[in-house]
Amino acid sequence: MRSVVFVELVEEEGGDRWRREFAGAPEEAREVRRFLRSLLEGCAFLDDVLLGVDELAVNTIRHTRSGRPGGKFVVEVRWWHEPQDEAGRKNEKVVVWVRDEGGPHEPAIPSGGDEFAENGRGLLTLACTAENWGWFGDESGRTVCAVFAGCRPIP
Repeated sequence: MRSVVFVELVEEEGGDRWRREFAGAPEEAREVRRFLRSLLEGCAFLDDVLLGVDELAVNTIRHTRSGRPGGKFVVEVRWWHEPQDEAGRKNEKVVVWVRDEGGPHEPAIPSGGDEFAENGRGLLTLACTAENWGWFGDESGRTVCAVFAGCRPIP
């Protein structure tokens, strides 16, 4: 039996922000994708957001104390729309924060390595799908933030 899921909505000018806690179990990566898909319906670059955030969730579960029994992590997402520009496009941004319970290693894209390796590409994938990303914190807890952006014609 699953526990009750608490999702916090914070309304802000030009967009909304949501926050949800997840258990540090492997199957929760699927729940993170489901959560974001339900919130970001109609986002022009939803697939990029889902791929990038899936990598963050998986890394959190595999590489931090959040993935230990009883561990948790928090996903926060903000989606906003900028006003229409002169070309008739509406700019969008999605910012996602993933907060974990810390671990011994800092998030980094490995240099070199085996191009055919099955692991070690999570942050590289994030760097390819996000406009920008970064992290802050220490071994007791870290937050990785990714900014996804795009524009689309106004119908």
